[in-house]
Formats: sequence, structure tokens, C-alpha cells
Amino acid sequence: MSDYTPPVPKKVVIVSDVEPWLIERLRNDPRFDIDIRTTGPLESRVGGAEIVVTRTVNRITAAVIAAAPHLQAIAQGTSGVDNIDVAAAAARGVEILSLPGVNANAVAELIIGMIVGMTRTLPAYSREVASGSWRRADCATRHEMRHYALGIVGHGNVGSRVSRLATAFGMRPRAYDPYIRDFGAAERVATLDELLATSDIVTLHVPLTDETRTMIGNRELRRMRRGSFLINAARGEVLDLDAALAALASGHLDGLAVDVFDPEPPQRSFPDDSRLILTPHIAGCTYEAKRDAAELLYEAIVRFTEGERLPSPDAPRSAS
Repeated sequence: MSDYTPPVPKKVVIVSDVEPWLIERLRNDPRFDIDIRTTGPLESRVGGAEIVVTRTVNRITAAVIAAAPHLQAIAQGTSGVDNIDVAAAAARGVEILSLPGVNANAVAELIIGMIVGMTRTLPAYSREVASGSWRRADCATRHEMRHYALGIVGHGNVGSRVSRLATAFGMRPRAYDPYIRDFGAAERVATLDELLATSDIVTLHVPLTDETRTMIGNRELRRMRRGSFLINAARGEVLDLDAALAALASGHLDGLAVDVFDPEPPQRSFPDDSRLILTPHIAGCTYEAKRDAAELLYEAIVRFTEGERLPSPDAPRSAS
């Protein structure tokens, strides 16, 4: 008779809609006991959890963490973790498992699409053709991407990927990021003011921190060139959206593309303006990015369960 006792499976509570592939892998792994709880107050869903799997739609506050006395890790298949109270987790010794850069290519590709859409005025042309117009007389006033000075705010995983893709289109990207040393394909710019004042297109790729909250407001918008373009696919709180919309209405901005909002979904109306591109926080959402995130998050949970110490995402500085 063997004295071997199999280890008790870790209790994994999934509190958000996640990829079915991730659920299947966890459910078929004897090291885990899976419970899916996607409705009701978060505090009432995490009881008994040793690992909580969540998404950015959920605010993992100190109260939520306190409601899970056995919690050991919070797993989230995203780059940003600004929805998690990192300090409260650290005080409890709870590890945060995240995936910096997992969707960087997906975000960067959409940024390139937004640049092309705004500079070649694709939404306006689409509307006109759909309404029966066939206006081509001004098409030669549009420029190719190589014409524009691209300014990237935040040169981490996403910002650096935007640089590489933009270079392939003949652009010479410049970037501002006080926390990065290697700027790769981009030219380093010393200050945010200098970048804003010398760029035709500005794209934001910073995490949400106390330093970056509303980092682009009225003052910064006035620093931008008249007729320039602005893209925000970082976090809604980084941009003063009212100020940006006012700059678009006045003609100071010639195009505005926004993928992230505060709150989400936005509780406001928007002008009917073909120079405005709005998307529902889908920059990092592609089949490939979601599948990669599911696989990598499963692997991170397994490595944590096996005792491996994983990098901490606390105190984020640059885009990721």
C-alpha cells in the first residue's frame, strides 16, 4: 500500500469572460480546481480562491483582495494592470501574473491603420461614395505616410513596435520616454513638449500612472502643430477627451482617433465628424493576440503553481 497522497488542486476562480481555450486547459489540468463566477459583486465571487483569473473590466480593489483570504495570485492576460490595487496585493504577498507586450503587434497594426485612415481621409471618402458622390479632385492633396513626422509618447513594447512598422512605411519616428534607454528605430526626444511641437502625428502608448493621468490636456494640445493628428490607444484617463474634441472642432487637430475611454463604455455623445475615429477598446484584440494571451497565461499560472518566481508588474513606467 502506497503512502502517496496526491497534491490538493489549487482553487482557480475565473471572474471574467476569458478565452474558452484557457478554461479548457485549466479544467483538464489536475493541478487545478476551476470555478467560473462571472456575475454578482466581485467581493462575493472570490471567496475560497487561491488564484483569481480576471480581465481589465474588473476593478480588483483592496476590498476584493481582502475578501479572498486564501488568495495567492491574480492572473490577467493583459499588459496593463492599472485595474488592480498592486500595493494591496503586495501587502498581502499576492503575486500578479500579467503579460507585458502580449498584444503589442495587434495594437501597433491598428495604429498604422488609424494613421492611414486619418491622413488619407478614408472615413470621409467612404461616406461620400455611399451617398452617391464621386469626388476625386482633391485626392492629390493627401500625403503618404513618409511625409509626416511621427511622435510616439511611450516607447515600450507597443511604442517600439509602432516605430518598427512606421519605419517600413518610410516614416522616421521620434519618441519621448524618460524611462527607456534603447530607442531602436526611433530618434529620442528629450521632452514631451518638444515632441508635441515637432510632430504631425502623435500617438500615445503609456501605462496609466499618477504621472501619465491626463498627461495630454489643453496645454499639451496647444503645443501640437495646427492641423496635426492625435491617437490614443493607451488608457482613457491619459487624454483629456473634452479638450481633444474641442481641438478637433476648432481645426487645431485635423484628425483624432480614440480606442480607449474613461469610463468604458463612454457615457457621452460624440460629434458626427468624419475626422473622428472611435473604436471600442479593440486595439489589442485579434484572434492571434487572444490565443497567445490564453496560452501564455496558462503557462504563467502553471509556473507559479510549480513555485517559480515570476517578474512583478508593479510600478509600471513605460508603455507595455
